[in-house]
Amino acid sequence: MRSIVYSRTGDSSVLQLAERDVTDPGPGEVRVRVTVSGVNPTDWKARRGGNGPSSLGEVTPNQDGAGVVDAVGDGVTRPAVGDRVWIYLAQHERPTGTAQEYTVVPADRAVPLPEGIGFDVAASLGVPAMTAHRALTVHEDGPDRLSPGALAGRTVLVAGGAGAVGHAAIQLARWAGATVIATVSGDEKAALARAAGAHHTVNYQSEDTARRILEIAPAGVEHVVEVSPAANFALDTEVAANHASVVYYANNGGDDAVIPIVATFAKNIRFQGLLMYTVGERALGAAAEDITAALADGALPVGEQAGLPLTWFSLDDTAAAHDAVESGVIGKVLIDVSGDSH
Repeated sequence: MRSIVYSRTGDSSVLQLAERDVTDPGPGEVRVRVTVSGVNPTDWKARRGGNGPSSLGEVTPNQDGAGVVDAVGDGVTRPAVGDRVWIYLAQHERPTGTAQEYTVVPADRAVPLPEGIGFDVAASLGVPAMTAHRALTVHEDGPDRLSPGALAGRTVLVAGGAGAVGHAAIQLARWAGATVIATVSGDEKAALARAAGAHHTVNYQSEDTARRILEIAPAGVEHVVEVSPAANFALDTEVAANHASVVYYANNGGDDAVIPIVATFAKNIRFQGLLMYTVGERALGAAAEDITAALADGALPVGEQAGLPLTWFSLDDTAAAHDAVESGVIGKVLIDVSGDSH
């Protein structure tokens, strides 16, 4: 099979196209014929020198993807051979991800797709959607699962509403009944956030962000999905409701943030860090189930008309796909592994 591999960390030039044997799934595993591979920031960061590759030997990158199960290991009853699936955390604590024609993953990381869901949607889920789900389900007084109406009466603030996680957070919050406010840096990104389902957008470059958010939500926002804590914790504190949850999943803008002590304890604000790789199997399983339910309801479309432009590459051009994500391309980067996905 055709596979993208690297054996040392570095820039995208370390990625090489190679022929590798197709391996059989072991107990509790399934083999998926990959149709589309999704690229996330975590993929190029790991390739550049994150934890893992030096001890794992040869690595095939990319955590997310979609395809069709073509073999199952002992003890696996679901998914079954022939099932169309979306894949998450394919390369977590394993050397092989989805940038190849076949990949072997634990059975619970290959989730059956509802009928009619395209592989472009499926490969865009994984890390972004599961991160968004977790961010919306850690409030001390809020739901720990998402479904229609679960967030009714609540206001969610999504920082960076045009990013992949922000996009998924908007869609899932809207599906669950929340009022959604997204902060953006310009008109183009505002249009994408609105297309994703945001009820309101606030341009933090040109507007008084806190005042505008509080005009929309005078009592404050209950949930904040935060991509840039170093820049935004003071803002989050100002617009937060009593007992709000501020969940941060990235370090855009710097590694150190200042929390206003009196203002935050006066509002009983919870600051919650979030990393999908250490969040635990219970949270992952809940996210997979709820995301699949949202898929069945048609709540997670992709493409520019849905607020998440898609940029496609061939498997041979995986290095360029990684470079595109690293350079901050707007939307989602996908790799057409099978050659007939779009």
